[in-house]
Amino acid sequence: MRILVTGGAGFIGSQFVRATLRGELPSGPGTRVTVLDNLSYSGNEANLADVAGHPDLTFVHGDIRDRSVVDAVTAGQDAVVHFAAESHVDRSIVDASPFVTTNVLGTQVLLDAALRHRVGRFAHVSTDEVYGSIDEGSWTESSPLAPNSPYAASKAASDLMVLACHRTHGLDVTVTRCSNNYGPYHFPEKMIPLFVTNLLDGREVPLYGDGSNVRDWLHVADHCRGIDLVLHRGRAGAVYHIGGGTELSNRELTGRLLTACGADWDRVERVQDRKGHDLRYSLNIDRIRGELGYQPLVDFDEGLAATVAWYRDNRSWWEPLKAKAELPR
Repeated sequence: MRILVTGGAGFIGSQFVRATLRGELPSGPGTRVTVLDNLSYSGNEANLADVAGHPDLTFVHGDIRDRSVVDAVTAGQDAVVHFAAESHVDRSIVDASPFVTTNVLGTQVLLDAALRHRVGRFAHVSTDEVYGSIDEGSWTESSPLAPNSPYAASKAASDLMVLACHRTHGLDVTVTRCSNNYGPYHFPEKMIPLFVTNLLDGREVPLYGDGSNVRDWLHVADHCRGIDLVLHRGRAGAVYHIGGGTELSNRELTGRLLTACGADWDRVERVQDRKGHDLRYSLNIDRIRGELGYQPLVDFDEGLAATVAWYRDNRSWWEPLKAKAELPR
């Protein structure tokens, strides 16, 4: 099987590529992977260092908005797994333009190429943030989209473009929507890697508002197992939720991170809440569990401890990234 993985040098995409080439996913044995990545601030070839010499890996430095590049790399592929996206909510609040051009227009460029080259499956990776916020209960795949941030709005638009391509042109597509990911190689602007790296450096961590916002946490390895299941066995035109089953408020998560890093609450700085900050996300995963047998396998406490240990042992990976991106250090 030949797979084009967009954003394959990013956090989740690189986990999918590494796991595929190591044979840790069902699609692994005999799979040839082409990675297309623009290597923007959060894309990093170092994320693929462990498999860089693999004979079944081809890396292409390019932008999903570049039609000529996308056309060249899509030719001959059996499937596209589309991770590439601008994804940080705070950045989208400051400037939404790259979120619209990358997440919406870039996705359309990929869809057009997939149609031209008759790609067998287009697996689009999305987020629970497209639903907005939910006070109680959990969203199902038929819940209405109600995004509240520019980032979430751009992802909702890309989801709709993918599904419209299936309904209009018959392209075999799937859409997965996941909860908050964590794990190694996570760019240190997101909550867990930012807090861990700051705490390891003896610095303060910024907690939005009163810390009552609730998120479900999903280990990146479980997420990629779910994507692989959907890639191979999901129904054409269907949406699947991939969740981790651990809902925590940001305050509760902060407490666990402080304990894991041997720090106290005096290291927490309360900061003004984010504009349009969604209170709670929660995904119902009955569809993927019932149809494809998905179940999260990584225990959250064990996964979090392993993640903290990874950042403790890999300063050479994250220190240059924080300095280059001018993140708190």
